[in-house]
Amino acid sequence: MRTVRGILVFTFVLTLAGCASGSGQHATGSNGPASGGTLAQVYYWRAKPGKFDEYTRYIREVAEPIDHEAQRRGAFLSVTTYMTQDTLSAWTHMRVFILRDSAQLLKLSGALDSAGIRLEPDSAKRRQRSAYSATLRDRVGAAVASILE
Repeated sequence: MRTVRGILVFTFVLTLAGCASGSGQHATGSNGPASGGTLAQVYYWRAKPGKFDEYTRYIREVAEPIDHEAQRRGAFLSVTTYMTQDTLSAWTHMRVFILRDSAQLLKLSGALDSAGIRLEPDSAKRRQRSAYSATLRDRVGAAVASILE
């Protein structure tokens, strides 16, 4: 488990360095860099073979509206999605939520779930959406990182 965590942290650092230098990463975010953030909740996903574009579309059409609703209610400061088509990378999509503090971190998952319920109150449709997302990607991991100021 330590090795996986080390690889994820190393990949995260390299990705951020690559994004800063203008490498082949692509980012879509709800806002620019958020000031006042002290933590980042990072989720790593790998699109299933042949599903990269479809999963990217899912993020834009399904996940981002949920994110915006949660952000509007104060769940986090900003979110950015990084994408890579580098076949050597463990992940294809990395979602980075910038948080003000540990209180926001503790409530993030519930706030995202609540936003999803507000946008789609029908539980059967939410279950369908969840089942569909499982056909598009696999979770590679998650990490919480402190933001160096």
